[in-house]
Amino acid sequence: MTVQPFDYTVADFNYIDHPDGPQRLRLFKPIAPGPVPLVVDLHGGAWCNGDLKDCEGRDLTLVRAGLAVAALNFRHAGQGYPASLADINYAIRWLKAHAGMLGLRADAVGLSGQSSGGHLAMLAAMRPADSRYAAIPSPDGAEMDASVRAVVMLWPVINPLSRYRNAVRLRESGNPPAWVGDIPDRHDLYWKTVAAMQEGNPMLILERGEPAELLPALWIQGRPDPVHDYRDPEGTFDGNEPERFVRNYRRAGGSLDLLYVDNAVRGGAASHDPATEFFRRHLV
Repeated sequence: MTVQPFDYTVADFNYIDHPDGPQRLRLFKPIAPGPVPLVVDLHGGAWCNGDLKDCEGRDLTLVRAGLAVAALNFRHAGQGYPASLADINYAIRWLKAHAGMLGLRADAVGLSGQSSGGHLAMLAAMRPADSRYAAIPSPDGAEMDASVRAVVMLWPVINPLSRYRNAVRLRESGNPPAWVGDIPDRHDLYWKTVAAMQEGNPMLILERGEPAELLPALWIQGRPDPVHDYRDPEGTFDGNEPERFVRNYRRAGGSLDLLYVDNAVRGGAASHDPATEFFRRHLV
């Protein structure tokens, strides 16, 4: 049976104020009876660039399928790790605290993100109660947590350290591919240290055996994509980083599907439709 696309509304909110200014979210909400599930969506940009508008194509697909979407801006670049995670954690709690007013289901929240946003989505989902990420008190004293029910990662930088090492190695080769550009510099600006890239690292969290929430997850990966689909130049796993993370996640007890798509069309229906279907299966 064909489902007619939902009409929707769009509204912007400053969800938190920092000394250097507010951070904004854009809420896409389907016009539907009763409260609706919510996806919190995170932009990419190597933790240094990007804006909530970058995810609009995906957000429109999700909202037309009956899911509310909150596209976030958050602190990044020189403000560094873990400032982004503190804003994302707070935004989830802010949305849950205002769910009644906004017509949202506080019990049906998912996370999605692309590239560095995919890394942040998985890290936020794995550590909803981390004291650094949850350091900002909930609005109006509301007793809310930042737990979610499902995660979709679109070509995530799941291992910041291996991506950094890969980009540095290629830049020093004398003939680096164009994608390398200023990637190492952006890592340096945001992460500051290799130790931080090791600590805030979903791949290494699993390999260290640290406690983590393991939600149903979907990884959508374009091919060919040397920026995100590569082998760790210093690793021992016989395969690329997506396969390595899938192995680790499943071994730890989580459910994770890996979907490859043609990289030339990854920014459209090839990734938007499976992400939507996944969230409808786990949130609706």
